[in-house]
Amino acid sequence: MAQAPAKAAPPVSAVPPTPNRERPAEPTPYTASKDELLRFYRDMLLIRRFEEKAGQLYGLGLIGGFCHLYIGQEAVAVGLQSALSDKDSVITGYRDHGHMLLCGIPPRDVMAELTGRQAGISKGKGGSMHMFSVEHKFYGGHGIVGAQVSLGTGLAWAHKYRADGGVALAYFGDGAANQGQVYESFNMAELWKLPIIYVIENNQYAMGTSVNRASAEDQLYRRGESFRIPGIQVDGMDVLECRGAAETALEWVRAGKGPIILEMKTYRYRGHSMSDPAKYRSREEVQAVREKSDPIERMKALLAEQGIKEDQLKSVEQETRKLVNEAADFAESTPEPGAAELYTDVLVERY
Repeated sequence: MAQAPAKAAPPVSAVPPTPNRERPAEPTPYTASKDELLRFYRDMLLIRRFEEKAGQLYGLGLIGGFCHLYIGQEAVAVGLQSALSDKDSVITGYRDHGHMLLCGIPPRDVMAELTGRQAGISKGKGGSMHMFSVEHKFYGGHGIVGAQVSLGTGLAWAHKYRADGGVALAYFGDGAANQGQVYESFNMAELWKLPIIYVIENNQYAMGTSVNRASAEDQLYRRGESFRIPGIQVDGMDVLECRGAAETALEWVRAGKGPIILEMKTYRYRGHSMSDPAKYRSREEVQAVREKSDPIERMKALLAEQGIKEDQLKSVEQETRKLVNEAADFAESTPEPGAAELYTDVLVERY
């Protein structure tokens, strides 16, 4: 008996499309109390004055190696990390000083690490780019571009495996957004619905190359679409916008819906590192951002509207400078690690 002919596969047009996945709610600016506004201002000011002092110490030769300053980007870390709980973990790249301060690490411990001292948070062995503190749930500071994205995905897996309710916050820049390991991480995170927020700090320039010249898709919040990871673009120069986006992202992730991407549109005022004269952009461009979008000046204006007097802001400024100067003095006066320190923290001993 003749066999019936096999049915032909349906044409592509007849295959039903995959339904769109649920989207997170549109974030709204965070409504902060007067005390919260002051705390945001204080935290952003601490990062800026700390970074300015680090730049001075680098110029004096007290900080060796590379040093990448966070000046201009303060609202991103302050807005996001102010929403975290003590269960959550943070990991970032080499522009890491501000993130560490917000994890509760004392300024003098960070400054001592920058200057390579025994009292530094990593015993003087990490320097600017490789600081680390498990105690504060800060997992680096990483010098390899994009490496922290895969490691952050591992942190998220650990949170899920332990069922501890924690979320991993993994920062990376617009340059790292073009690294292949980022997309391997996206795939795994969505497959396993890992509790992670991928934060793209888009400061417009990857070293010296504009994001528009280096990225075929320069709307970086869309980079997860092929993995069905939702993305949100945020004004990274507005701390209340950043905090509002953090609230939305955390609600999404904590509900078990998997990863989310936040593209923070921000700007760095200094060069990529201390060795970068930043000749690829004009002074007028930088000055325009400072005048129109500076996150600290925005907050000062908002505080004035809330009735905070100039004298109170000056007091915060004085306290912040005193704290940073004391951190620098401590870093200069404390000893460097001894030679025996080379042999510690090399291996983890299991018993």
